[in-house]
Amino acid sequence: MTEDEWELVDSLRDSIDEIEDRRLAFSVEQKSNLGVRLKPTWQGDVEATFGTVESMTATATLSQLLFDGSYLVGLQSAKVYLEISENAKIKTDLEIRKAVINAYGNVLLAQESVLILEKNKVNLEKTLFETEETYKNGLTEQENVEQLQITLSTLDNGLRNATRMVDLSKKLLNITLGINLTNPITLSETLLDITKSATDLSVLSTKTEVENTIDYKIANNEKVSNQLLWKLEKSKALPTLSAFINGSYAGYGDSFEFTKKEQKWFGSSLLGIKLNVPIFSSLGRTAATKRAKINLDKSEESLSQKAQEIQLNITKAKSDYQFSIETYGTTQKNLALAERIEHKNNIKFTEGISSSFELRQAQLQLYSSQNEYLQAMLDVIVKKAELDNVSNNQTKN
Repeated sequence: MTEDEWELVDSLRDSIDEIEDRRLAFSVEQKSNLGVRLKPTWQGDVEATFGTVESMTATATLSQLLFDGSYLVGLQSAKVYLEISENAKIKTDLEIRKAVINAYGNVLLAQESVLILEKNKVNLEKTLFETEETYKNGLTEQENVEQLQITLSTLDNGLRNATRMVDLSKKLLNITLGINLTNPITLSETLLDITKSATDLSVLSTKTEVENTIDYKIANNEKVSNQLLWKLEKSKALPTLSAFINGSYAGYGDSFEFTKKEQKWFGSSLLGIKLNVPIFSSLGRTAATKRAKINLDKSEESLSQKAQEIQLNITKAKSDYQFSIETYGTTQKNLALAERIEHKNNIKFTEGISSSFELRQAQLQLYSSQNEYLQAMLDVIVKKAELDNVSNNQTKN
């Protein structure tokens, strides 16, 4: 939460605590006084003593605040405080969901890469074996064997790296899910399954209300918080009203005998109300109110700018998502073409029509198309998660 929102929360708590506070004060006072002797003006030495030597008083006071303008602001703030907490949780949930989807997709990408590379390796090893046998029979050049060995070496290196990436991506997924790194996880879906479920062109035509997005709600919370802080400063100019009840017992004597049953106690009580009207605050209250109003005006302007920013982010997210779907379709077609080209060049190479260099070029083109296809599938998943995040959409892909 922002600094202003925390200030609002603190003010809310103070206001509610103050209005609900019932102050009970209790005191006991015991005095030992010297007697007062006065000499009268008439003739003669007659002295009079006033008062008693010993006295004890027990007093109890209960006070209750009845009205305070800040409490009215506190009541309004209670709802805002709840909304701030709820919106913060929703925002966190959306970010966690996005992070989990991305981490999940990376694991699937790594696993799929291993499967494709293993398949490519098997096919290449078969071609290399046949070429080596042909070379032994003197029907092909050594260069053809060496070209295939270079390709196989590069393929092996990529396979080892992809295998390591599977383990690493799973650990990253564990961290994202809050699971211990040593706990094994098994993914039940494939990259293609997730990509298909994430492909939904209908969301591109769905209108997203900016006011319903979580980022707008959080920005609006800040504006409302500043509005309440402004009201709080204004409320300090209002009077406060409190009620009190006072009860006391007093005992008197020339000696300390208050613990005896014969001691007489005199009781009294008082019920009243207290009204405090602020008159002068050395202009401090006025300055604080003006500062709060300036902050409110700033937050209103920020909210307007935030709405435009959110709308732009939604538009961009939809554009990126649409482009990822289009790229996925393009790479799918390119992969099919690359597979056919590689297959034809493999046949030509086996028959001695084409060179190993031409075959290598076709193989590298196939491997590149495979990688682009896998990356395009992951991109669809990632862009869909981003669109859901900015649109405040928590539905399952």
